[in-house]
Amino acid sequence: MSKIKAFFSKIKSIKFWYVYLAVFVGLCAVLFYFVNFKTKQNVKTNDNSTTETSSAMEYVNFLENKLSNVLSKISGAGQTQVIITLESGFAYEYATDTETKTINSGGTETSVTTQTIILVSSQPVVQREIYPVIKGVVVVAKGASDVNVKLNILAAVETALEVARNKITILF
Repeated sequence: MSKIKAFFSKIKSIKFWYVYLAVFVGLCAVLFYFVNFKTKQNVKTNDNSTTETSSAMEYVNFLENKLSNVLSKISGAGQTQVIITLESGFAYEYATDTETKTINSGGTETSVTTQTIILVSSQPVVQREIYPVIKGVVVVAKGASDVNVKLNILAAVETALEVARNKITILF
């Protein structure tokens, strides 16, 4: 307790100690504000700019890993690697509010229709998420030198991803 009293008596002996204290508290508040603001700003930037890219990349990685695991279980296929390319990222259909106004002018009737996107908490309401279209698939399998194994891999990829045969390449 005496150490605390000694500390405060040293502080009180400094001229204008309350000014120094106010400046210190102000600097701490500014530092705290910028640290929190910077973190929130980075999170917001990441959400807006890379959500579509990272979700499409995550989707491709998920498909590649899952398909590689399935193909490696085909008899004779051996170790497999899969590469999938997409035509584009995810697409979204947003909920809209449609308003139609009919205007009578000089015996002619004109209809004007306006559509506005519905927002909830400043975010558009997603009505439907459209998955990316697969552009092509490359499969590398150790056992693909056997024609029967290659045909089984081709059939599996074609069925699993609903991709046309001309978009699938199988290598060994």
